[in-house]
Amino acid sequence: MTAPLHEPTAEVAPTAGFEAGVPEKGVQGRSLGRIAWERLKRDKVALTGGVVVLVLIVIALLAPVIADLVGQSPNEHHEELIDPLFSTPTGSLGGISSEHLLGVEPVSGRDIFARIIYGARVSLLVGCLSAVVAIVLGTVLGVLAGFFGGWLDALISRVMDMLLSFPQLLFIIALVSVMPNEMLGLTGTGVRLFVMILVIGFFGWPYVGRVVRGQTLSLREREYVDAARSLGAGRIYILFKELMPNLVAPIIVYATMMIPTNILTEAALSFLGVGVKPPSASWGQMLSSALSYYEADPMYMIVPGLAIFITVLSFNLFGDGVRDALDPKGTR
Repeated sequence: MTAPLHEPTAEVAPTAGFEAGVPEKGVQGRSLGRIAWERLKRDKVALTGGVVVLVLIVIALLAPVIADLVGQSPNEHHEELIDPLFSTPTGSLGGISSEHLLGVEPVSGRDIFARIIYGARVSLLVGCLSAVVAIVLGTVLGVLAGFFGGWLDALISRVMDMLLSFPQLLFIIALVSVMPNEMLGLTGTGVRLFVMILVIGFFGWPYVGRVVRGQTLSLREREYVDAARSLGAGRIYILFKELMPNLVAPIIVYATMMIPTNILTEAALSFLGVGVKPPSASWGQMLSSALSYYEADPMYMIVPGLAIFITVLSFNLFGDGVRDALDPKGTR
């Protein structure tokens, strides 16, 4: 009996990581949204700003409930807490006590805490809804201008140039001042809120439109758009399937940057007396009223000023974090 041509080979031992019973881990892909979220989670400053923004939104939505819990109303007067000689709150720090957490207003004695949380509703409502108006108009017109080009691009670009050169604040002041007290079923403060949202949003869309137009001009020349066009894809398909998904990131970033600017605009209008009408609470209106009492009662000016500062700062920090997280070239 002849010897085998080959010696029997020894059984190969399993290598590390491939032991029996342990399944092999495949390569897991990550979506752009997941990558952005992982970047954002590492930015503690941006997350802090986002948490503060969420808290402010919850406070604004639950303002009546919170006011009932502390037993105060934004329009209830407490003349017994006011010094009849100087018209300022009795006690220290503007009348701060266990019943009035942030003190009371001069002259009227209304609770500042209740008015602050109700004022948050006005500021966030105007800031967010006017940003929505600007984003919708700016996105639609910016995409049309950048994608179709030609005379449509020239027309929309000239309209944007005209609106960007317009004195926005003066126009809003003039328009709000001549508005009737009743319009479209709204009265008083409702009319002014409606007008402010529309006008601020209308004058804000050119900024969004320019950004979206520039992005669209860049994206329409990319290779994947040429590939879709060569395969017979129509303009509508390319617009909604190829371009719009890639415009979401810059639009989100610009929205987070626009909201604090709109909040400051609303505060400025209320400070100048053309915002919401008394007795409705507004942070800008409270700052305007505090000018006459800032020496005798500085807390009346500090509290609404801090509310505006914290809100705007939180939105800006969160917006910076979102921008960094959505930047494909970022390393954070």
